[in-house]
Amino acid sequence: MTLDPLSKAARDLLRVNADVAYTKLVPREPGPAAVADRLHSMSPADVIAGKINDADDAACVLAALWLWHDYLDESHTICQAIETPSGSYLHAMMHRREGDFGNAKYWVARAGRHPAFDALAAQATDLIASAPASKALLRMVNNGWNGAAFVDFVQQVHESPSDPLHELAVALQQMEWRVIFDHCLRGAVG
Repeated sequence: MTLDPLSKAARDLLRVNADVAYTKLVPREPGPAAVADRLHSMSPADVIAGKINDADDAACVLAALWLWHDYLDESHTICQAIETPSGSYLHAMMHRREGDFGNAKYWVARAGRHPAFDALAAQATDLIASAPASKALLRMVNNGWNGAAFVDFVQQVHESPSDPLHELAVALQQMEWRVIFDHCLRGAVG
């Protein structure tokens, strides 16, 4: 029995370009072609080490790997077919990253009250604690995680990389991805 529910192949993909992966709020180019080649050959069963207990969550893990490397179309193809809160929330994350903010908010609403939102709110609160007080930041975490408020925040700062809040948005985006990815990974092996 393996203690790591993520396969070695998937773990290796997370290490590719780890210093620059998922650092753009609205990426204009996908990640390395070598990553796409490897991901194209993978199924949800290839990203999970051991038995899959929830096929939708395993598919979400694969969609999240595509998203991590800025392959938005491939992530979209997978997550739009998953009719769960995680599938909908990943769908929202993908649309936010492509700059389709209205559609992102639609999919946030479709996700409903996702079980990972408490963890997102707690971790986001820690990240924004050192930022200047702002209604936009408080809307994201007041009464739990507010994905629609995060979409608004990203829309506000995505074209201003010199804005100090841009760096915070990137950190929040990376945290959000990790929390959702971990939630789906745990669900896949259940």
